[in-house]
Amino acid sequence: MDNYKFIFKDKEYNLSSENCDFIFLDDEENEITGIDLGKIRRLLNESNKVEFDLSYYKEPCMECKNGIAEKLKHFRFLEYSFYIFTKNNEYVISNISKEFEHTNFTQLLREGKVDNSYVLMIIVCESCGTYSIEIEQCDM
Repeated sequence: MDNYKFIFKDKEYNLSSENCDFIFLDDEENEITGIDLGKIRRLLNESNKVEFDLSYYKEPCMECKNGIAEKLKHFRFLEYSFYIFTKNNEYVISNISKEFEHTNFTQLLREGKVDNSYVLMIIVCESCGTYSIEIEQCDM
């Protein structure tokens, strides 16, 4: 599997299977098939739209606990989000896929190619580079 590397403020981050803390699907009833860590990193590598931004969370990184000693109230992370679309709980396409450039969710839904949408968030600790992936169902 290919790792995904990016630079933010002159620091290189490497998203590999070793530093992935967890993948969380916020839909206990519907497990999504056809999307895994390797597929997510391939989507990131194949897209020219990926741009991580600084985000703040109330909880620190569980791996390095950066900012706890300083008693910070908000903790810095890097975050990038994109959409994935499914049919019968199976991954079909994402909005950063090359194939998506000539279509949109409404058209795919009308054609019966997809029936659900999810937002996929990649959250990276700015300090240690550990990351997590959260997938939540959303209405488009």
